[in-house]
Amino acid sequence: MFKVMSIPAPLQTVPLKAFFENPIFLSSVSSWFFAQLIKAVIALLGARKRTPREILATLAWRTGGMPSSHAALISAMAASVAFREGLGSSIFAVSFWVALIVMRDATGVRRASGLQGRMINFLGRTLSERLGIEYHPLKEVLGHTPLEVVMGALLGIFIAAAYVWL
Repeated sequence: MFKVMSIPAPLQTVPLKAFFENPIFLSSVSSWFFAQLIKAVIALLGARKRTPREILATLAWRTGGMPSSHAALISAMAASVAFREGLGSSIFAVSFWVALIVMRDATGVRRASGLQGRMINFLGRTLSERLGIEYHPLKEVLGHTPLEVVMGALLGIFIAAAYVWL
């Protein structure tokens, strides 16, 4: 009556370890990590004092800032696919367009949301001061400037090249 689904043969024979050893995966994760690390170092060197908790949060998951970890990860993925599969492969064509969409989104929609957050926070603080209303600010740094995205993309491409040639 019910058909039992079995795991496809390629998934049965290849251990999960192979996924984590995949150079495309490794270059993508490494690019994300190094972008976040650079972001944390830049935050440390900034004029504002940072707590260890803020630096750890920046290292782990904060968005926005220099360089774009989204752009680093996605460009490393696309570049790694290009190096391994070739520019004429179908999977490179898909990864190329996904990379462009992610990077465009980082400078477009997400950046616009951050700018709107800044204006809403300004209005909220002003109303709070004038009317004594409690206001909880929104997160303002959501997206990236074009320079942050370009630097992230270059970082990702260089790390992908390092995985191929080193």
